[in-house]
Amino acid sequence: MDISVLFVAGPTITDQLRLTPTQWLWAMDLYGFVMAGLLITMGGLGDRFGRRRLLLIGGLGFGAASVLVAFAPTGELLIAGRGLLAVGGAALAPSTLSLIRELFVLDHERRLALGAWTAAFAGGAVCGPIVAGILLDHFWWGSVFLLNVPAMLLLLCLAPILVPESRVRSRTRFDVVGAGTSLLTVLCLVFALKRVVLHGFDPSAIGAATIGLASMIIFVLRQLRTTDPLIDVTLFRSRPFSVGVVANVVVAATTGGVGVLVFPYLQVVHGLSPFWSAVCGLPCLAGSFLGAAVAARLAPRLPTGPAISLGLVCCAIGLAGSGLTAGSPTYGGFLVGYTILIFGCGLTATLATSVVIGQAPETGVGAAAGLSESSNQLGTGLGIAVFGVLATASYRENMDPANDPSAARSLTDAIVAAQTLSDHEAGALLHRAHAAYAASLEAVVLVAALGTGLLAAAPAVLLHRSRGRTDLGGPSA
Repeated sequence: MDISVLFVAGPTITDQLRLTPTQWLWAMDLYGFVMAGLLITMGGLGDRFGRRRLLLIGGLGFGAASVLVAFAPTGELLIAGRGLLAVGGAALAPSTLSLIRELFVLDHERRLALGAWTAAFAGGAVCGPIVAGILLDHFWWGSVFLLNVPAMLLLLCLAPILVPESRVRSRTRFDVVGAGTSLLTVLCLVFALKRVVLHGFDPSAIGAATIGLASMIIFVLRQLRTTDPLIDVTLFRSRPFSVGVVANVVVAATTGGVGVLVFPYLQVVHGLSPFWSAVCGLPCLAGSFLGAAVAARLAPRLPTGPAISLGLVCCAIGLAGSGLTAGSPTYGGFLVGYTILIFGCGLTATLATSVVIGQAPETGVGAAAGLSESSNQLGTGLGIAVFGVLATASYRENMDPANDPSAARSLTDAIVAAQTLSDHEAGALLHRAHAAYAASLEAVVLVAALGTGLLAAAPAVLLHRSRGRTDLGGPSA
């Protein structure tokens, strides 16, 4: 929710604080950069010094940073507060996953808990714009960040009573070098992906990707040689673990790459307000909850591989449905397909996360949870980069650069160009731009459907004998 509220609150914040485009870009991106880079490190800290302790520290930091952001008088303090929010978020996410592993020993209970965890993420993303729209109608922009404070206070009061402490029983040293190289790896790779979206494969993107890949090699070599690794990279020798991580990347790439195009489609092409476009996402919220619930019911009855494949098939069907209806004069058919997509994502993510957490040894469950979350961040960045480039290329192909040189660059440029024309000319230009954007969305979604469909069979083939945690070749086997 803390991320998605900015979809609606962004214009108001930019206007009230008089942010430059660069400042707003940093306010948006810094959260993802810092959080993605710290997830594995925070998970490793929780393993060694206490997962509940890290959860409480993260909650306190997240709540305090929320107050700082809400009352930030300048763009610089807003950016700093977003960075502190990311530090708190990086402590919260892997702590919750690792504690779920410790609290729920039985497979079916853990899958149900992970289903609720997955649905909570999707629910927050959908509810964020709706709640932000309501708050901005009655209060100032900072109120959208104060939403975090009651939740964090509740956590700080109840977690010490309801949640037992959990940590590695053996005394191990914290891998500082591994933490540093993992941070550098993720920061550079996420930056490179975001840079490609905005500027293509320029020297900065190539340089960041090179540094990130080199740092990743150093990280892996370090983890293989040290006696107290931050994360046991030999887990990737386990097919279930690797399939679970890759499945999460695919789901994150699909939802991130397609999701970032949906709000402009509803608001600009179909003329919905930010609030009503968010309301249209409520069926998707129901789809996510249903997918998580079905995953918990389906897992004991179906081998792990085919179950994950079924989720990916649902994603492909939903994508195909949305793609085939994106050019329609109404958006109902598109939302039906999109809801099926989110259902498939909820189903796949719940099963994949359950496999990843179930495979991790007790000494590294927090770091494994951080790795799972980092793969989601990288998948989202990859999806936005790849699908963003494809959407831009398709949009420009459907516009006429000779007649509309400026409007052919993007839908935003077309709207700006239309403001300088007569009503008749502006209407004709916007009609062409809307049609081009819908066609680009159609192309992106159909390509995503094809890719997801081709990958759907892989989990069933690779894990055709896996059923539940004890048969996955992990700690219990």
